[in-house]
Amino acid sequence: LLSPPSTPRSPCHSCHRRKVRCIGEGTNPCKNCISAGLTCTYNAIPQKKGPKGSRAKVLSELRETQRQSHLASGYSPDLSFDGRPLPTSFARTPGLLPPGLVESCIDFFFSNLYPSQPILQRQRLQDSVMSMDQNAGSYCMIVALCAYVMIQSNMSVPPTVHMHPEMSHMPVISLGITLLEEAVRVRKGHEYAENPSTTAIVTSFFFYGSYFCLDKDNSAWFHLREATTMAQLIGMHDEGTYKTADTVECANRRRIYWLLIITERAYALHKHRPVTLHATIHPPSLDEDPSDSMALSGFLQLLDLYKPFDDSFIALWNKTTPSGTGGANPSWLASLQVQLQEMLPAYLDCTEIQAADLRVTQQWLRTVVWQLCVSQGFVSSLATDPGMTFKYPIEISNDLLSMTQHISQQAMEVHGVGLIEKLFDISCCLTDVIAVIPFSPTTFSMGPRDFLSRFVALISTLRNGQTRYAPLLHAKINDVLPNLNIPVPPIHPNPALQIAPHPHSVSS
Repeated sequence: LLSPPSTPRSPCHSCHRRKVRCIGEGTNPCKNCISAGLTCTYNAIPQKKGPKGSRAKVLSELRETQRQSHLASGYSPDLSFDGRPLPTSFARTPGLLPPGLVESCIDFFFSNLYPSQPILQRQRLQDSVMSMDQNAGSYCMIVALCAYVMIQSNMSVPPTVHMHPEMSHMPVISLGITLLEEAVRVRKGHEYAENPSTTAIVTSFFFYGSYFCLDKDNSAWFHLREATTMAQLIGMHDEGTYKTADTVECANRRRIYWLLIITERAYALHKHRPVTLHATIHPPSLDEDPSDSMALSGFLQLLDLYKPFDDSFIALWNKTTPSGTGGANPSWLASLQVQLQEMLPAYLDCTEIQAADLRVTQQWLRTVVWQLCVSQGFVSSLATDPGMTFKYPIEISNDLLSMTQHISQQAMEVHGVGLIEKLFDISCCLTDVIAVIPFSPTTFSMGPRDFLSRFVALISTLRNGQTRYAPLLHAKINDVLPNLNIPVPPIHPNPALQIAPHPHSVSS
């Protein structure tokens, strides 16, 4: 760019083209260019006067010319949807995401989270990494992925990764929060909703998972709804949209849609929210990629667990069933209990991480169905069906503790707060049952109080369980069973959630 002229009377190039008075007093950029979001240059060549034309049209032409010029030169600044340079409030933070950190987060995702969330194709994800500098959508998705694995799974940053000095000693969760804030902030400067894509949907899903783990329920639900809305906008719910030549993209979109169905239903049951997606397309096929059959097999089993929890069940659960449509059918709920109990085989041919998710989810859903039976007045001490008795949560607890006793703590912690919240719900149901039913302790076998003690110990051991859910469970036990003596493990507060700096505090 040429230096501004010495005389303030010479207009800049953009003002000359627009035929407006250059209000710059010889400065660069001038006030008009700042207001219009144009690059201010003083290389105008005087031209003969002609018809003025539309100033708005000239302004659009200038913006497009400058945008194409930037792209042709190999430099792609952050631009808004109409081609204007973005305000600095939406600009990327230099030095925030070193290549080594991106590589580590991607490796962690595919090793630990991908078995339960088999979305993203590795080669195409690497293509997104390569295009991060030119593509804001790719940048936001990669940053969101890194934030997600750190916040949900507490991924440790390898010592070989060269972090910015201000971030090198930052706790992992604080680093994840910093990255989350970066991705959310930068994406606000781009019109992703007008042109939705699988990249944008996955980014919103990562936002949802991160906020859910941070106990920010409104933000979590907002971004989950954002993801499901964009999925519908691009026709993911329509089987006809999958008849394209790009089989890899179609397979990934199918998995994303079903993951959103699972996530939305789980969140609806956790937080009593409505659902928007339905099982209107075929599930993923094991024939898509034989080398990926184990991950997809476990995903399909998880999908089967959630399939029965459709609009009808959610409406009863949320107490939003239209008047005059009747209540729940006890035989239907009893049949659903049997279906859930028999849905998973005794031996799961999957990874330990998948097994942790499947086993806990299965028993939690059994608990959910039992709670609905209680609310509908179907549970009785005289019922012949075990699923309709007050003691059923004891059977569920026994089954779950037996199934998970050989699953490692790491395999559980990878799933973050979602798995811990399920354990917490089962524990609370067990506490209520112990309070209302008399039990005779036996000498040799474990009883419900023993099960509750083991749940307390397990939740207190898991990351995030100790600081958030263990105190809630102890408060519940002390309120309902004040005479039950269960040891309370020491609670160590996690300061990491309180010291995350704003992304703009990091400079290159």
